[in-house]
Amino acid sequence: MVNSNLKEHKVYYQQQVEYFRDGKTKPIQNRINTLRKLYNLFKENESLIHSALNKDLGKSKFESYATELGIVLDEIKYHIRNITSWSSPTRSANPITNFPATSYTTYEPLGNVFIIAPWNYPFQLLITPLIGAISAGNTAILKPSEISSNTSMVIKDIINNNFDPGLIKVFEGDKYITQDLLKFNFNHIFFTGNTEVGKIIYKSAADKMIPVTLELGGKSPCIVDSKINLKLAAKRIIWGKLINAGQTCIAPDYILVNKEVKDKLISELKLAIINFYGNDVSLSKDYPRIINESNVIRLSTLIDNTKILYGGKYNVKDCYFEPTLIDNVSINSPIMSQEIFGPILPIMTYDNIDEAIDIVQSKEKPLALYIFSNCKQKQNRILNEVSCGGVTINDTIMHFANNKLPFGGIGNSGIGKYHGKYSYLTFSNQKPVVRKKTWIDIPIRYAPFKNKLKIVKMLLG
Repeated sequence: MVNSNLKEHKVYYQQQVEYFRDGKTKPIQNRINTLRKLYNLFKENESLIHSALNKDLGKSKFESYATELGIVLDEIKYHIRNITSWSSPTRSANPITNFPATSYTTYEPLGNVFIIAPWNYPFQLLITPLIGAISAGNTAILKPSEISSNTSMVIKDIINNNFDPGLIKVFEGDKYITQDLLKFNFNHIFFTGNTEVGKIIYKSAADKMIPVTLELGGKSPCIVDSKINLKLAAKRIIWGKLINAGQTCIAPDYILVNKEVKDKLISELKLAIINFYGNDVSLSKDYPRIINESNVIRLSTLIDNTKILYGGKYNVKDCYFEPTLIDNVSINSPIMSQEIFGPILPIMTYDNIDEAIDIVQSKEKPLALYIFSNCKQKQNRILNEVSCGGVTINDTIMHFANNKLPFGGIGNSGIGKYHGKYSYLTFSNQKPVVRKKTWIDIPIRYAPFKNKLKIVKMLLG
């Protein structure tokens, strides 16, 4: 761990304050140049990034590219193509009371931002917010997770060796480093992690009136109707659940399946696991590992051996936990009281759609919701009655993969949205401007107001 060093951190923070005040981040071309440099550096260091992700989480090259590096590179290209248009003032119509004038919204950078990332997608969840921060014209201090130490070190070396620390600076270390950095008056804090730590970040920011984006988690339900291709549903559920060995904030956290098709779905879920990873999942090079031994132990406490339908094996030393299906789960059981964040999938049943909706509504608003049904009426009922961060129908995860859509939570699952243009807006101040003409001045607003009220009512309705 890296020990706290408040004085050193303050020096770098002040460098970023001065860098921003000098206006170096504001020219659009400077932002584009920074993003291009990031893109090229990540491409040049692709093998190092893959190796680090494999050491930390056992990710294959395919998975590390598809869920981390590839997403980042695509996001960079998307911002480079669109920064100029996003930064252009947006004209607005004028009410008659503003005649004669032009009205528009301008977009200015917030200033100095602080980005705190988790260990589960240690590259993607640190760099994607950074892209938005740079795109909008800010400086950024980055704090990767110390738990994914190999990836953190690679990112630190790439960034700190190639960029002015006044623009971007990476600090490695434990929670005490974060606590140090939270003492500074950033213009925005972007945190991705669990809800409990998010509350601490939120309280710290509130003391200084710092705006925040909190990307948190929760128990994301997967509702399976009887009217669906169960083989396809099972493949897509298992794919979404077992990416990164279930260590995904939007992974399906539990299944609610119509009791008429429960047994068939379970058979297909088992088959999907075998087809993906073989009869002995521990031998598959495509199946990731749990981040550390303590999390393997944590997961082991969540399973009841009497209710295991499939899996349940684990190896603490190898950070391995087998894909596990759990049957007959009670809504009040320990596994339903917390986010699982691992390859364990509880299965519950419902008789009708009302019951399914009631079960979901009994929990905090989830980060993600998955609906498998070919019935539009049922789809729409769930969409209309269940509040959540985002939804994918007849698949899992894929709403996250579209950077033209906003991504984020609601309530306990998060505050704020990002990805694509939404990242740009998150890190921008949307500043309205009214530019009045001087060739005429309508006197109705000025005192004395005798005989003017009737006219105002007519104008304002």
